[in-house]
Amino acid sequence: MTPMILAGFGAYSPREHRPSQALDVVFGQPAGWTETQFGIASRGVAAPDETTSMMGAEAAKRALAMAGWEPGDIDVLVGACGVMEQPIPGASVLIQEALGLGQSGIWAFDVNQTCLSFVAALDVVAMGFAAGRFRRALIVSSDIPSCGLDWGTPASAAIFGDGAAAVCVEAGTDPHGPGLLARGFETYGVGKDLASVRSGGTRVRLDDGLEAFADGARFRMDPFGIFKAASRTLPALIDRVLGEAGLTRESVDVIVGHQASRPAIEHARRLMGGDPDRVVDIFATTGNQIAASLPSVLVEAHATGRLGPGKTVLLLGTAAGISLAAMVLRT
Repeated sequence: MTPMILAGFGAYSPREHRPSQALDVVFGQPAGWTETQFGIASRGVAAPDETTSMMGAEAAKRALAMAGWEPGDIDVLVGACGVMEQPIPGASVLIQEALGLGQSGIWAFDVNQTCLSFVAALDVVAMGFAAGRFRRALIVSSDIPSCGLDWGTPASAAIFGDGAAAVCVEAGTDPHGPGLLARGFETYGVGKDLASVRSGGTRVRLDDGLEAFADGARFRMDPFGIFKAASRTLPALIDRVLGEAGLTRESVDVIVGHQASRPAIEHARRLMGGDPDRVVDIFATTGNQIAASLPSVLVEAHATGRLGPGKTVLLLGTAAGISLAAMVLRT
């Protein structure tokens, strides 16, 4: 168990919330088709000035204000975005500068595991606490999936939304108080092609031609393949991590899951059993926000009073790769 406290929560939603009726027109379908098919009523769509770093910085300011911290009070800033604003330098550097910390020297680095970036970053921060490297950390996730969607594929284009969320985390001292109780991560590279963006790195280059580069910049996903792979491996991981925390699927208080899709959330409810209201669900108004999804659900859980003292919280999700994660916190 790693004692630590979630000290502040913040989120940023783009100014435009695009209703699903607008996508019915894009997909050439009758009114109401998109919401009926995919269970999403609206999603945030970032304007050109609402960049990844701008949204992340705004979410961070709100988290810092809730924690009662000045920006310079943190020891480390971890960028946990699924898709970078640019390849070099990373989003954490851009967010640090946007927070007015560009001359501070405060360490800023990025952790990327696509949709699980926040959970991976929280694990890194916890290890930093345990090693005495950090006392106060700021984790920021911000993503703009709308910039890379293939509008000819409604099954993937319809379910994504833009947004950002941030959490302030502080090292604790009470081994029986708030903290990280258990965690588990697994990756199965055999599923590397189930979700991908091929351009933006070294695989597809400008020298390959603009047409190839533009095609590689579009997000490709096999939703059924991901769902099938996750369904096969996730239950055992959940049981192992909950067991290490001394819990069961039925006894954990709150379930904060990646908002991958409506079927994925309903599957989580069936998988966990017990009271279905324990599964925090914001999908209808946010969609899948990639890495910003999990911390956005955590922000919602806090805002609705579900993270009271002594509550146990299961963070749960999947990512491109395919990767899986389960983490148990006590608040």
